[in-house]
Amino acid sequence: MAKEAKQFAIPPVVFPSGGNPSAGSNIQQRRVPTAPFQPPRSSASSIPFMSFDIGSAAAASTSSSFYGGPIGSGSSALPGGTGFEDEEPLLDELGIHPDQIWRKTKSILHPFRVNPDLHKESDMSGPFLLYVSLCLFQLLAGKIQFGVILGWIIVSFFFLYVVVNMLAGRNGNLELHRCASVVGYSMLPVVILSATMLFVPQGGSFVFAVAAVFVLWATRVCTGLMVALVDGGDEHRGLIAYACFLIYTLFSFLVIF
Repeated sequence: MAKEAKQFAIPPVVFPSGGNPSAGSNIQQRRVPTAPFQPPRSSASSIPFMSFDIGSAAAASTSSSFYGGPIGSGSSALPGGTGFEDEEPLLDELGIHPDQIWRKTKSILHPFRVNPDLHKESDMSGPFLLYVSLCLFQLLAGKIQFGVILGWIIVSFFFLYVVVNMLAGRNGNLELHRCASVVGYSMLPVVILSATMLFVPQGGSFVFAVAAVFVLWATRVCTGLMVALVDGGDEHRGLIAYACFLIYTLFSFLVIF
């Protein structure tokens, strides 16, 4: 028996354009993406991906030369014709003079030939370095005494300032800043004592003998400077020496104990 083939009705497929280019004129076409905006590159530039405007560079150089030029461009680097080579070093601008500090320190090292002329101009940079050195040596000895030493130093130069000016009376011309500078520089023997105590066994009469030598050294130096810097200081040398002896004995006890 012959089988009849079943026929299915397949609807025709209709494309938007229908194969006709003119039919898709009313339909929105897909746009091809465009590259982002890029500035025009100069053919004279030898560096890739960069472009230079010669005209703007020339204008900038003209304006910079008119206003003094860029930083570090020679003697005309700053307005007024002063360059960085004419400026003072940074330490001098901060009031720190390493040569002066070294000369003052060397004068303290010789207790019998102290030069008072070097200490007429006071500074606090050297005393601060000596204070830090003393604190570090005490720290190496296992003693954290930064605040204690600073407080004792402040009390010491206030005490010596009052004593010297009271002894001098109306002729007292000792300034507080100069007194602090002298007391601070005269701390050098105490700093050396603190460094020496790191290698000397604690206890015994030998330690007190060594400490007495350094205390007498500091007392003599500080007394000589005070007598030389204060008018009429020779009349009260003994009392000034006694006040200095008390100050540096106190610091020696701090180092020993």
